[in-house]
This record gives sequence, C-alpha cells and structure tokens, in this order.
Amino acid sequence: MRYHSRFRRHLLLGGALLAMTASPAFADEKPAADPVAVDTAPATDAPAPEAEGAQLDDIVVTATKTETNLQKTPIAIAVLSNAALVDRHVQSLYDLADGAVPSLRVATFEARQTALTIGIRGIVPLDANQPAREQGVGVYIDGVYLGRQHGLNAALFDVERIEVLKGPQGSLFGRNTEGGALSIVTKAPSGVFGGTISAGAGNYGSHSGQIHLDLPEVANVSVKLDAIEQYQGATTKNPLAGQTGWNYYDRYGFRAAARWKPFEGFTADFSYDMGHDSNSPFYSQLLNYNPNHCVAGPVSASPNCVLPGTAPTTFTGAVKGLPPIVVVNGTTRMKVADIGVPQQPSIDKTHGYTANLKWAVAPWVELRSITAWRDVSSNQWDNSGGAHRPPVTGIGCSGTTGCNFSRYSLADLYQHQFSQELQAVGHFDKIDYAVGAYYFNETANDDAATPSSNAFNATGTAVTVLDPCTGSAGFGSLPSCRFIDRASIAHAKSYAVYGQATYSPIDTLHFTVGGRGTWDEKDGALYVVNNAPRPFTFKQNTSRFNPTAIIAWDAADGINLYAKYATGYRGGGASSRSVTYRQFGPEDAKSYEIGAKTEFFDHRVRLNLAGYIMNRTGSQIDFSSVSFDPVTGTNRNTIETVNAPGNTKIRGVEADLTVNPLRGLTLSASYAYTYTKIPPVVNPFTGVMQNVYIVFTPRNAASGAVDYAAPLGGMTLKFHLDANYADATQTFDQYATKNDSSFVVNGRIALADIELGGGSNKLTLSVWARNLFDNQYVYRRDPTNSLGGLPAVTSAPGVTPVVYSPNSGIGNILGDYGNFNAPRTFGVEAAIKF
Repeated sequence: MRYHSRFRRHLLLGGALLAMTASPAFADEKPAADPVAVDTAPATDAPAPEAEGAQLDDIVVTATKTETNLQKTPIAIAVLSNAALVDRHVQSLYDLADGAVPSLRVATFEARQTALTIGIRGIVPLDANQPAREQGVGVYIDGVYLGRQHGLNAALFDVERIEVLKGPQGSLFGRNTEGGALSIVTKAPSGVFGGTISAGAGNYGSHSGQIHLDLPEVANVSVKLDAIEQYQGATTKNPLAGQTGWNYYDRYGFRAAARWKPFEGFTADFSYDMGHDSNSPFYSQLLNYNPNHCVAGPVSASPNCVLPGTAPTTFTGAVKGLPPIVVVNGTTRMKVADIGVPQQPSIDKTHGYTANLKWAVAPWVELRSITAWRDVSSNQWDNSGGAHRPPVTGIGCSGTTGCNFSRYSLADLYQHQFSQELQAVGHFDKIDYAVGAYYFNETANDDAATPSSNAFNATGTAVTVLDPCTGSAGFGSLPSCRFIDRASIAHAKSYAVYGQATYSPIDTLHFTVGGRGTWDEKDGALYVVNNAPRPFTFKQNTSRFNPTAIIAWDAADGINLYAKYATGYRGGGASSRSVTYRQFGPEDAKSYEIGAKTEFFDHRVRLNLAGYIMNRTGSQIDFSSVSFDPVTGTNRNTIETVNAPGNTKIRGVEADLTVNPLRGLTLSASYAYTYTKIPPVVNPFTGVMQNVYIVFTPRNAASGAVDYAAPLGGMTLKFHLDANYADATQTFDQYATKNDSSFVVNGRIALADIELGGGSNKLTLSVWARNLFDNQYVYRRDPTNSLGGLPAVTSAPGVTPVVYSPNSGIGNILGDYGNFNAPRTFGVEAAIKF
C-alpha cells in the first residue's frame, strides 16, 4: 500500500510538472470520421472533418506482418482505433464485453476479474486459466504473444489501435489462434516533445488519470513515458464491516519506451511495462429458489431436475430449506449483498521487457527481431457466492461443519515466459513475402484452496464469521492455514518456422500461400490433491503444419473480393482441476471463407461482408461434478476435460457498414451470425452420452453507432452514441441453461480543441456514460444448485462400464445463482494536449 500511494503521488506530481511546463489537450481525440469499432476506425490522426470532406479514412493494419490498407487485406478484421476506445470509455479489455465487435466475446471466468475468457467466431474456451491449458484466441501486445488469461484485464496504455483478426491465424501467428488473434498496438515514441494529460471522475467514487509524455530526440534516441491510474469503488456493497465489496478495481501502470535510429533503415524499439490490478469479483446472486420444482419421488414428477448425463428413476431427499436472511433476486442487480462475508481484493501483477529490431538491409528485404520476457502473478480472493455457491446450506443444519457456507475461492498463479521471433519481410518483382522462426518458453504454476468463511445457525437467521485460520474444518483462508485442494506446475516450449507469399501476376489478381510448422513440448505435474502429495504427471509432444491459401481479386475500384482457406490449432494439456490430472489432446480447426470489401460513392460508404464454414476436431469440452477422492476419502469439485468426437460445426456471416452521409456525421453498424453444433459427448463422470454447447457465443449479435463532429465557436463539438445487442448464451459446456440476452448503450459528448493561451495547446472537456440506460441482465447463470445430484456408484471398483444407483439426491438443491452485468457508470473528464 505504501508503494501504491507513493506511485499515485508521483503520478500526480508528474502531472503537475507537465501542466507547468506546457499547456496540454487530448492526444486521444480524433475526428468523427470512422470512430467506431469494426472496420471503421482510423488508425492514425486525421484532419478535422470539415477539412477532409465526408470521405472515409484509410485504415492501416499489420495482420500480414506488413502495413497494409484494411480494404485491400483479404482477411476479416475489425479495428478499434484510439478514438473508438476513448468514445466507449474502454479502460481495459473487459470493457469490450459490451459487444463493440460482435464476433469478439469477452467474459470473466466465473465472477472473477483476475482472468478473462476471450473468444472469436465460436472459439471460446471456458476454463483456460490453468497452467497446462491454452487459449483459443491469441492475444498480442506489439507483436508479443501473452501466454495466460491472467493479467489480461490490466489497464490499457496509450493504445494506437486494437486489431481483431477473425478466423484461424495458424500460418502467421501460430498455435492457440484457431479462433483468431487480438493484436494491441501501442503508440511509439515520436521524437518530438509533446504529450497529453487527462483526469476524470465519476460515480461509484471512480477516478482516473493518464500522462503520456514524448521527449525530444537526442543522439538518435526518442523516449516516451506513459503512466495510468484507474479506480472504481464496489458496485455491490459488502455488509461486513471492513471488507471489500464486489466489482471494485484499483489499477495503475507505467510504461517506458525508447526508439533508437543510429542510421538510415535501422530502428530499435525497447520497452518496459508494469501493471498492478487490485480487484474484486462480480457478486453472485441467488436468482431463484428450486426453479425446476424438484420433489422426492419418481423422476416423471420432476423431469427438469435430471442432471445432464444421468438417467435416474427416483429422486431422494428434500430440497434445502431457504434460510430467512438469504435474498432471492433474479430480476435486478443487488446493490447490497444479503450476507456480509470476508472479501479482500485479488491482486494481478504484470511486467515485461521487449526489444523490437528492424533493419532494411536492402530494398527487397527487412530483417526483424522481437525478443520479450514477461511475468504474471495472480493472487485470487473470490468470496462472491455467499450462501448461493456450493456447498449450499439450508435451515436445520447441524454438526461442527454442516452449517458452514460461503466458499472462499483462493488461488495463486505465477507465470514466466520468454519468446524470440525472427522475421524477413519484403517485396521483389510481383511477390510480397514474410518468413520467420519463432521460439516460446513458459513455466506456470498454481495452487488453490476453498475454505468456508461463514456459518449459519440451525434456523438460518444468524451468521457467524469463522476463524480465518481454523474455522473451516481446521483450516482457513490465511496462506499458512490453507487446505490445498490442488497444486500444479507446467512447462511449455514451442518452436515454429513459417512463411507466406503473395504473387500478383496482374495488378488486380493476388494469390497467397503460406504455412507454419509448429513443434510443441509440454509437461507438468499435479503434485497436491486434497492437501496430500500426489505423483500425477503428464507429457505431451505435438506437431502441426497449418497452411493458408487465399485468392483475392480487385474486381473494380473499391470492390475487393477474396476466398480463403486457413487452419489453426489449440494445444492439448491436462486439467489441474482433475483429481487424476487427466490429459486431453489438441483441437484443430479448418476454415473456408469468402468475403467482399467494398467502398462506394466516392469512399463515403464502406460495406464489408464475410461468410465462413469452420470445422473443428478434438473440441475440448469441460465437465464438472463433485468427485470422490479415494486417497483422502473426501469429495471435491472437479473438472474433467475430454475431446469431443467428430466435427464441431461453426458457421457464420458477418457484415460491417460505415456511412458518412454528411460532413462530420458517421453512421456505422455491424452484425455477426454464429451457428455452432458439437456432437454429443460421453460424460466422463457417468459414461452417458449427452449434448454439449459452446459457451458465450450468441447466435445473433449486433452493434451500431452514431458519431457527429461540428465546429462550435472556435471549438469542436463531438457526439458519440453506440448500442450493442447479443442473444442469450450458455455459460457451461454441459448445461443447456442460458444467460440473458444483452443490450448495452454507451455515449460520450465532448468539447474539443479549446485553445489554451494560444499556440497548439488544446483542452478537451467530456462527459461519458457506459450502460447509459442501466440495462440489467445475467451474463453468467450457474444451474449446479438446481439439479439432482450425481447418482452413487454401485458397481465394484474397476468394473467397466460403471454401474450407478437409480436414485439421484435432491438434498443439495437451492436454486440457480449468477452474476449481473456492470451497472450504469458515468463521469466527466478533462484532457490537455501540449
């Protein structure tokens, strides 16, 4: 805390010094043309709309390892410019969960903000935040791959643009990009003195500040410094005095970048960044009570209570009695939790070093090197479930532990990675090419504990906070007092060589072929299960060749058509949530895509279309249950991951439209249709075939925006409004239960270009709102506590197939629990550019 306070003082002091040395404005401000996500936002500063007319700006992307015009790049890409991020008040990647890019899905794992699930085109892993599991969408910062989901919700620095590359990117970007890639590009040092400073405040006690300082070039070296801070108080209060509420965050970070250009044609970029994210999860509410009307007796009397993958004939026991002080609320977001529990912030820390070298050794080739070291640490404290998350407790409880509740989910993860990439990029005759070699080395380890933190009395009318060291069956939440549910370590090495070339026999016809060979080496150990040492290990070596083939035709001025075949794969691994460290294999995707990138009416209308068919084999499916551990004789929550048989079908259509009908006015709309179907899978806990689903993937999703800029007495008035919709989706692979559909509106009004004392110093004043209409919907719904239990095994050990009892217990049923989206937030901001 002392370091945190000291950092903030230094941030404010730096801001004061900047304010005294220059009169600033907002470097992040852009003209109204193309300010919205999805193939519309400009990547660089452009003149004001009144100077440029109503034409749409060109968008520069680096999806092919070289800078190209978006409209002439035969890949489905959405671009979020710096202006779009500012207009939507995007402070971290989780803010893109509103649906700014309909094909891009962002969600938290469970209610936690310590790990983000990121998916594109139906490639959305449910639980990739384990050391031996991989993501399905690659996330990159300045060309550097980020190996873990942890730390992805850190504050964004001075971002130039975010490129969302849709569909498999296996040839140029490598493994774990079967759904696509999300590439974050930060602003490089300019070598010209200047910068921006901004500060803002809003509801829930929020405040933020940013400083971006470009220093003059000295001895061929340019330096840029960035500092950022973001704070928001809890949106759901914790009734327990002195404890953190829910959906709170306190982030800060620093980045230093240097560009060295010792001679013509050679550029060396070096950077260091660090981030600190203190946060708490979203609150998990009890949404209903016994929603399936489960009763003891024949299954026919309660058919909706059957746990998927089981086939009981009789329900036994009785549904939990609802404690009087537990609140059932499935329609509105709770402002105050029904029960106060111990809750302290989770802490994510990230830092990294990058060296990016470029040398144009000849007119036909540029040699590049990207070297990076990165570390992530995550200390999770998640007590968001209260009386609603397993194990549930009802009235009439008894015994020394039978009345305990509120599962405090504690987990630590530490990761280190090193990567080295070499590239040769260039052009000769009628061929553009990129070839390269890549090496990645990662070590990650984790541990977890889940003590109960509270206890009911027998009537459910009073609550006791348990001793944090011994209160949960002799254990507690303090690090030295924990019962370790699991502890594991995993190592991964990846080697790759790749190449891609585009041949243009005539100016309007382009043939692209590429491929990547990848060799992965993975091993790991699950060395603690249920607080006891275990001998479980895994080792998995895989190799893949991922080809790409594209035909592109410039059919006319402003009309570019393409057909693309691409593949990608996601590495296999082992589940550390499994009692036995069960292994699973890789999954592979093949995609067939056609698209059109068009502009009409003198570049005032832009319409981009894409349709694709994707087949995935080896889909990694998660099944969760309470599993018996014969070594300790105890039960624990377990996740087993298996590969689905046959082909998973993913089909989709995407459309992006941008129109500049009048000078200063931009209208944009985006739509994504995604159909998914996984073949039935055998439930590893029951041996029964059942239907499974792809999570967080809406069948229909859409986004639209209106942007307007107009001169106003020497200033510029800017208006932004966006609306985002998505159909309801599943939360879990094994349950058909869906979340709610979502509709979120964001807005911003700004007065820009306010002169300060003459010269180029400009001030921007703005007011912004996210979720403007305070729409409330459940983004995560868990039916675990509303279905019958797993029938007991009645066959002898080792007998195959396993025989289960015909009875299913309903004694642990209480109701669905889940999480509502973030409430309406709003604020004001002042920014100075100098």
